[in-house]
Amino acid sequence: MSSDQAQESVVEERGLAPAGRGPGPGSRAAALHPQSGAVGAQAELAGVLSGQLPLFVYKFGGSSLAGADRILHAAALVRDARRQARLAVVVSAMRGVTDRLLSIAQSLVEGAFGLARAEAEFLLYLHNDALRELHLNSDEHAQVKRDLQSLGRDLLQDLPLQGKRKVDAALFDRLASFGERFSARLFAAALAKLGVPASRVVSSDFLLTSDEFRNAKPDIAQSKRNGREVLRPLLEAGIVPVVTGFIGAARDGRITTLGRNSSDYSGAIVAHVLDANELVIWTDVDGVYTANPGAAPDARLLSDVTYAQAYALAASGAKVLHAEVLPLAAKTRLVVWVRNTFKPHARGTRIGPERAAWSEAVAEGAA
Repeated sequence: MSSDQAQESVVEERGLAPAGRGPGPGSRAAALHPQSGAVGAQAELAGVLSGQLPLFVYKFGGSSLAGADRILHAAALVRDARRQARLAVVVSAMRGVTDRLLSIAQSLVEGAFGLARAEAEFLLYLHNDALRELHLNSDEHAQVKRDLQSLGRDLLQDLPLQGKRKVDAALFDRLASFGERFSARLFAAALAKLGVPASRVVSSDFLLTSDEFRNAKPDIAQSKRNGREVLRPLLEAGIVPVVTGFIGAARDGRITTLGRNSSDYSGAIVAHVLDANELVIWTDVDGVYTANPGAAPDARLLSDVTYAQAYALAASGAKVLHAEVLPLAAKTRLVVWVRNTFKPHARGTRIGPERAAWSEAVAEGAA
Protein backbone atom coordinates (compact mmCIF):
# COMPACT_ATOMS: atom_id res chain seq x y z
CA MET A 1 0.00 0.00 0.00
CA SER A 2 1.44 3.38 -0.96
CA SER A 3 1.53 6.25 1.53
CA ASP A 4 -1.01 8.14 -0.58
CA GLN A 5 -3.35 5.15 -0.60
CA ALA A 6 -2.91 4.73 3.14
CA GLN A 7 -3.69 8.37 3.75
CA GLU A 8 -6.83 8.16 1.65
CA SER A 9 -7.87 5.18 3.77
CA VAL A 10 -7.66 7.33 6.88
CA VAL A 11 -9.70 10.08 5.24
CA GLU A 12 -12.38 7.64 4.16
CA GLU A 13 -12.57 5.95 7.55
CA ARG A 14 -12.72 9.13 9.60
CA GLY A 15 -14.61 11.28 7.14
CA LEU A 16 -11.91 13.84 7.82
CA ALA A 17 -8.97 15.29 5.93
CA PRO A 18 -5.49 14.56 7.29
CA ALA A 19 -3.61 17.30 9.09
CA GLY A 20 -2.18 19.81 6.66
CA ARG A 21 -4.72 19.22 3.88
CA GLY A 22 -8.11 20.65 3.13
CA PRO A 23 -11.27 18.59 3.58
CA GLY A 24 -11.92 16.06 0.86
CA PRO A 25 -15.00 16.33 -1.38
CA GLY A 26 -18.07 14.90 0.28
CA SER A 27 -16.32 14.42 3.61
CA ARG A 28 -17.88 15.34 6.94
CA ALA A 29 -15.20 18.01 7.26
CA ALA A 30 -16.21 19.53 3.93
CA ALA A 31 -19.81 19.66 5.10
CA LEU A 32 -18.77 21.38 8.30
CA HIS A 33 -16.39 23.78 6.55
CA PRO A 34 -17.95 24.65 3.21
CA GLN A 35 -16.26 28.04 2.97
CA SER A 36 -12.85 29.47 3.67
CA GLY A 37 -11.91 32.81 5.19
CA ALA A 38 -13.91 34.56 7.91
CA VAL A 39 -17.11 32.61 7.29
CA GLY A 40 -15.23 29.31 7.43
CA ALA A 41 -13.51 30.36 10.66
CA GLN A 42 -16.87 31.26 12.20
CA ALA A 43 -18.29 27.91 11.16
CA GLU A 44 -15.26 26.18 12.63
CA LEU A 45 -15.66 27.91 15.98
CA ALA A 46 -19.39 27.21 16.00
CA GLY A 47 -18.69 23.52 15.40
CA VAL A 48 -16.14 23.41 18.21
CA LEU A 49 -18.44 25.15 20.67
CA SER A 50 -21.50 23.12 19.77
CA GLY A 51 -19.72 19.81 20.21
CA GLN A 52 -20.69 18.65 16.71
CA LEU A 53 -17.12 17.76 15.82
CA PRO A 54 -15.42 14.51 16.87
CA LEU A 55 -13.07 14.66 19.82
CA PHE A 56 -9.45 13.57 19.51
CA VAL A 57 -6.71 13.41 22.11
CA TYR A 58 -3.22 14.07 20.74
CA LYS A 59 -0.31 12.84 22.83
CA PHE A 60 3.20 14.07 21.99
CA GLY A 61 6.31 12.29 23.22
CA GLY A 62 9.58 13.86 24.25
CA SER A 63 11.23 13.52 20.84
CA SER A 64 8.35 15.52 19.34
CA LEU A 65 9.02 18.36 21.79
CA ALA A 66 12.83 18.60 21.74
CA GLY A 67 13.21 22.35 21.27
CA ALA A 68 11.16 25.27 20.02
CA ASP A 69 11.06 24.21 16.36
CA ARG A 70 9.63 20.81 17.20
CA ILE A 71 7.16 22.27 19.69
CA LEU A 72 5.89 24.67 17.03
CA HIS A 73 5.69 21.84 14.49
CA ALA A 74 3.61 19.73 16.89
CA ALA A 75 1.44 22.72 17.75
CA ALA A 76 0.78 23.23 14.03
CA LEU A 77 -0.55 19.66 13.83
CA VAL A 78 -3.04 20.55 16.56
CA ARG A 79 -3.99 23.80 14.83
CA ASP A 80 -4.63 22.03 11.53
CA ALA A 81 -6.59 19.15 13.07
CA ARG A 82 -8.71 21.56 15.07
CA ARG A 83 -10.37 22.68 11.84
CA GLN A 84 -12.03 19.28 11.76
CA ALA A 85 -12.20 18.08 15.37
CA ARG A 86 -12.17 19.14 18.98
CA LEU A 87 -8.75 18.55 20.50
CA ALA A 88 -7.18 17.88 23.86
CA VAL A 89 -3.41 17.45 24.10
CA VAL A 90 -1.21 15.43 26.45
CA VAL A 91 2.51 16.22 26.54
CA SER A 92 5.61 14.49 27.79
CA ALA A 93 8.67 16.29 29.06
CA MET A 94 11.14 17.51 26.45
CA ARG A 95 13.47 14.73 25.36
CA GLY A 96 16.04 13.84 28.00
CA VAL A 97 14.59 16.07 30.71
CA THR A 98 13.06 13.34 32.88
CA ASP A 99 16.37 11.47 32.95
CA ARG A 100 18.10 14.65 34.10
CA LEU A 101 15.51 15.27 36.81
CA LEU A 102 15.93 11.74 38.12
CA SER A 103 19.70 12.22 38.09
CA ILE A 104 19.17 15.31 40.26
CA ALA A 105 17.28 13.17 42.77
CA GLN A 106 20.07 10.61 42.70
CA SER A 107 22.64 13.34 43.31
CA LEU A 108 20.70 14.30 46.43
CA VAL A 109 20.84 10.69 47.59
CA GLU A 110 24.62 10.83 47.20
CA GLY A 111 24.90 14.19 48.94
CA ALA A 112 26.15 15.91 45.76
CA PHE A 113 24.06 19.04 46.36
CA GLY A 114 26.15 21.32 44.17
CA LEU A 115 25.87 18.94 41.23
CA ALA A 116 22.09 18.67 41.72
CA ARG A 117 21.75 22.44 41.79
CA ALA A 118 23.89 22.90 38.67
CA GLU A 119 21.84 20.33 36.78
CA ALA A 120 18.60 22.05 37.78
CA GLU A 121 19.91 25.41 36.65
CA PHE A 122 20.83 23.88 33.29
CA LEU A 123 17.25 22.63 32.90
CA LEU A 124 15.92 26.09 33.67
CA TYR A 125 18.23 27.50 30.99
CA LEU A 126 17.08 24.80 28.52
CA HIS A 127 13.41 25.72 28.88
CA ASN A 128 14.03 29.46 28.88
CA ASP A 129 16.06 29.02 25.73
CA ALA A 130 13.13 27.19 24.12
CA LEU A 131 10.91 30.06 25.20
CA ARG A 132 13.19 32.59 23.49
CA GLU A 133 13.15 30.52 20.31
CA LEU A 134 9.35 30.50 20.22
CA HIS A 135 9.52 34.24 19.40
CA LEU A 136 6.32 35.15 21.22
CA ASN A 137 5.08 38.71 21.39
CA SER A 138 6.53 40.67 24.29
CA ASP A 139 3.53 40.43 26.60
CA GLU A 140 3.08 36.69 26.13
CA HIS A 141 6.83 36.10 26.43
CA ALA A 142 6.89 37.99 29.73
CA GLN A 143 3.95 36.00 31.12
CA VAL A 144 5.40 32.63 30.13
CA LYS A 145 8.80 33.64 31.50
CA ARG A 146 7.20 34.47 34.86
CA ASP A 147 5.50 31.08 34.89
CA LEU A 148 8.75 29.27 34.10
CA GLN A 149 10.56 31.25 36.79
CA SER A 150 7.89 30.29 39.30
CA LEU A 151 8.31 26.62 38.42
CA GLY A 152 12.06 27.06 38.62
CA ARG A 153 11.85 28.49 42.13
CA ASP A 154 9.72 25.52 43.19
CA LEU A 155 12.30 23.14 41.77
CA LEU A 156 15.27 24.84 43.40
CA GLN A 157 13.53 24.90 46.80
CA ASP A 158 13.92 21.11 46.86
CA LEU A 159 17.67 21.36 46.29
CA PRO A 160 19.64 22.56 49.34
CA LEU A 161 23.19 23.76 48.80
CA GLN A 162 24.43 21.91 51.87
CA GLY A 163 23.36 19.91 54.90
CA LYS A 164 21.08 16.91 54.92
CA ARG A 165 18.04 16.26 52.73
CA LYS A 166 15.60 13.41 53.20
CA VAL A 167 15.29 11.70 49.84
CA ASP A 168 12.46 9.24 49.34
CA ALA A 169 10.34 7.97 46.47
CA ALA A 170 7.91 10.88 46.94
CA LEU A 171 10.72 13.37 46.31
CA PHE A 172 11.78 11.46 43.18
CA ASP A 173 8.24 11.83 41.85
CA ARG A 174 7.95 15.49 42.74
CA LEU A 175 11.22 16.30 41.02
CA ALA A 176 10.37 14.16 37.98
CA SER A 177 7.05 16.01 37.53
CA PHE A 178 8.72 19.29 36.58
CA GLY A 179 9.54 18.15 33.03
CA GLU A 180 5.90 17.81 32.00
CA ARG A 181 4.95 20.99 33.84
CA PHE A 182 7.55 23.02 31.94
CA SER A 183 6.60 21.33 28.67
CA ALA A 184 2.88 21.98 29.00
CA ARG A 185 3.48 25.69 29.58
CA LEU A 186 5.64 26.00 26.48
CA PHE A 187 3.23 23.98 24.33
CA ALA A 188 0.24 26.08 25.38
CA ALA A 189 2.24 29.20 24.49
CA ALA A 190 3.11 27.76 21.08
CA LEU A 191 -0.58 27.08 20.38
CA ALA A 192 -1.47 30.63 21.37
CA LYS A 193 1.20 31.93 18.99
CA LEU A 194 -0.54 29.99 16.20
CA GLY A 195 -3.91 31.47 17.09
CA VAL A 196 -5.28 28.49 19.04
CA PRO A 197 -6.75 29.26 22.47
CA ALA A 198 -5.06 26.90 24.92
CA SER A 199 -4.69 26.36 28.64
CA ARG A 200 -2.18 24.18 30.45
CA VAL A 201 -3.66 21.67 32.90
CA VAL A 202 -1.58 19.88 35.51
CA SER A 203 -2.95 16.34 35.56
CA SER A 204 -2.44 16.05 39.31
CA ASP A 205 -5.45 18.38 39.58
CA PHE A 206 -7.72 15.51 38.54
CA LEU A 207 -5.76 12.25 38.19
CA LEU A 208 -6.15 10.50 41.53
CA THR A 209 -3.69 7.69 42.22
CA SER A 210 -2.43 5.36 44.90
CA ASP A 211 0.56 6.45 46.95
CA GLU A 212 2.89 3.91 45.31
CA PHE A 213 5.41 6.56 44.35
CA ARG A 214 7.31 6.07 41.06
CA ASN A 215 4.69 3.55 39.91
CA ALA A 216 1.33 4.85 41.12
CA LYS A 217 -1.93 3.21 40.10
CA PRO A 218 -4.70 5.56 38.92
CA ASP A 219 -8.24 5.47 40.23
CA ILE A 220 -9.82 5.56 36.79
CA ALA A 221 -13.43 6.05 37.92
CA GLN A 222 -12.71 8.94 40.29
CA SER A 223 -10.23 10.49 37.87
CA LYS A 224 -12.90 10.46 35.18
CA ARG A 225 -15.33 12.31 37.42
CA ASN A 226 -12.67 14.81 38.44
CA GLY A 227 -11.32 15.20 34.93
CA ARG A 228 -14.67 16.01 33.38
CA GLU A 229 -15.09 18.91 35.78
CA VAL A 230 -11.64 20.26 34.84
CA LEU A 231 -11.46 19.57 31.11
CA ARG A 232 -14.99 19.80 29.74
CA PRO A 233 -15.48 23.51 30.50
CA LEU A 234 -12.32 24.29 28.55
CA LEU A 235 -13.48 22.31 25.52
CA GLU A 236 -16.93 23.86 25.69
CA ALA A 237 -15.29 27.29 25.61
CA GLY A 238 -13.28 26.37 22.50
CA ILE A 239 -10.02 26.10 24.46
CA VAL A 240 -7.51 23.28 23.89
CA PRO A 241 -6.45 21.73 27.23
CA VAL A 242 -2.72 20.97 27.27
CA VAL A 243 -2.41 18.29 29.92
CA THR A 244 0.74 17.04 31.60
CA GLY A 245 1.36 13.36 31.05
CA PHE A 246 3.04 11.01 33.52
CA ILE A 247 1.89 12.61 36.78
CA GLY A 248 -1.01 12.37 39.21
CA ALA A 249 -1.62 12.94 42.90
CA ALA A 250 -2.23 10.71 45.89
CA ARG A 251 -5.24 11.31 48.11
CA ASP A 252 -3.17 13.49 50.42
CA GLY A 253 -2.22 15.74 47.49
CA ARG A 254 1.37 14.62 47.06
CA ILE A 255 2.61 14.36 43.47
CA THR A 256 2.94 10.85 42.07
CA THR A 257 4.04 9.45 38.72
CA LEU A 258 2.63 6.51 36.78
CA GLY A 259 6.10 5.12 36.07
CA ARG A 260 8.62 5.68 33.33
CA ASN A 261 7.35 6.13 29.77
CA SER A 262 3.75 6.35 31.00
CA SER A 263 2.61 9.42 29.08
CA ASP A 264 0.93 7.12 26.53
CA TYR A 265 -1.11 5.79 29.44
CA SER A 266 -1.92 9.35 30.49
CA GLY A 267 -3.15 9.98 26.96
CA ALA A 268 -5.45 6.96 27.18
CA ILE A 269 -6.76 8.13 30.56
CA VAL A 270 -7.53 11.61 29.23
CA ALA A 271 -9.25 10.06 26.19
CA HIS A 272 -11.30 7.91 28.59
CA VAL A 273 -12.17 10.91 30.77
CA LEU A 274 -13.46 12.82 27.74
CA ASP A 275 -15.07 9.86 25.93
CA ALA A 276 -12.87 10.78 22.96
CA ASN A 277 -13.35 9.23 19.55
CA GLU A 278 -9.64 8.61 19.05
CA LEU A 279 -6.27 8.80 20.73
CA VAL A 280 -3.38 9.72 18.45
CA ILE A 281 0.06 8.99 19.84
CA TRP A 282 2.57 11.13 17.97
CA THR A 283 6.08 9.75 18.16
CA ASP A 284 9.26 9.41 16.10
CA VAL A 285 8.44 6.12 14.34
CA ASP A 286 6.01 5.44 11.52
CA GLY A 287 3.73 3.17 13.54
CA VAL A 288 3.65 -0.31 15.04
CA TYR A 289 6.02 -2.91 13.60
CA THR A 290 6.02 -6.70 13.66
CA ALA A 291 9.10 -6.51 15.91
CA ASN A 292 11.34 -3.88 17.43
CA PRO A 293 12.81 -2.22 14.30
CA GLY A 294 15.91 -1.25 16.23
CA ALA A 295 16.72 -4.89 16.93
CA ALA A 296 15.12 -6.63 13.93
CA PRO A 297 16.06 -5.20 10.50
CA ASP A 298 13.29 -7.23 8.84
CA ALA A 299 10.56 -5.75 11.07
CA ARG A 300 7.58 -4.60 9.00
CA LEU A 301 5.20 -1.75 9.52
CA LEU A 302 1.56 -2.65 10.18
CA SER A 303 -1.42 -0.69 8.91
CA ASP A 304 -4.20 -2.08 11.11
CA VAL A 305 -4.20 -4.32 14.15
CA THR A 306 -6.82 -5.39 16.65
CA TYR A 307 -6.29 -5.11 20.38
CA ALA A 308 -5.60 -8.87 20.52
CA GLN A 309 -2.99 -8.60 17.78
CA ALA A 310 -1.36 -5.68 19.57
CA TYR A 311 -1.24 -7.75 22.78
CA ALA A 312 0.44 -10.57 20.88
CA LEU A 313 2.99 -8.21 19.37
CA ALA A 314 3.84 -6.74 22.77
CA ALA A 315 4.20 -10.22 24.28
CA SER A 316 6.62 -11.17 21.52
CA GLY A 317 8.86 -8.19 22.27
CA ALA A 318 7.63 -5.64 19.72
CA LYS A 319 7.56 -2.05 20.93
CA VAL A 320 3.87 -1.16 20.84
CA LEU A 321 2.52 1.02 23.66
CA HIS A 322 2.67 1.37 27.42
CA ALA A 323 1.34 -1.87 28.89
CA GLU A 324 -1.76 -0.23 30.38
CA VAL A 325 -2.93 1.53 27.22
CA LEU A 326 -4.36 -1.52 25.47
CA PRO A 327 -6.51 -2.79 28.38
CA LEU A 328 -8.09 0.64 28.85
CA ALA A 329 -8.57 1.16 25.10
CA ALA A 330 -10.11 -2.29 24.66
CA LYS A 331 -12.45 -1.74 27.60
CA THR A 332 -13.80 1.47 26.11
CA ARG A 333 -13.34 0.51 22.42
CA LEU A 334 -11.11 3.53 21.95
CA VAL A 335 -9.38 3.72 18.57
CA VAL A 336 -5.66 4.37 18.99
CA TRP A 337 -3.36 5.63 16.25
CA VAL A 338 0.44 5.56 16.35
CA ARG A 339 1.82 8.16 13.96
CA ASN A 340 5.11 9.88 13.15
CA THR A 341 5.22 13.54 14.17
CA PHE A 342 7.81 14.20 11.48
CA LYS A 343 5.81 12.48 8.71
CA PRO A 344 2.31 13.79 9.44
CA HIS A 345 0.95 12.75 6.04
CA ALA A 346 1.89 9.10 6.61
CA ARG A 347 -1.01 6.99 7.78
CA GLY A 348 0.57 5.30 10.79
CA THR A 349 -0.94 2.28 12.52
CA ARG A 350 -4.53 1.97 13.67
CA ILE A 351 -5.33 -0.18 16.73
CA GLY A 352 -9.04 -0.71 17.04
CA PRO A 353 -11.87 -2.95 18.16
CA GLU A 354 -12.85 -4.35 14.78
CA ARG A 355 -11.38 -7.45 13.23
CA ALA A 356 -8.77 -5.49 11.26
CA ALA A 357 -6.56 -7.12 8.69
CA TRP A 358 -2.81 -7.30 9.01
CA SER A 359 -0.88 -5.15 6.59
CA GLU A 360 0.00 -6.52 3.17
CA ALA A 361 3.56 -7.06 4.34
CA VAL A 362 2.47 -9.35 7.15
CA ALA A 363 0.04 -11.21 4.91
CA GLU A 364 2.89 -11.93 2.52
CA GLY A 365 5.08 -13.12 5.39
CA ALA A 366 2.38 -15.51 6.62
CA ALA A 367 1.73 -16.99 3.18
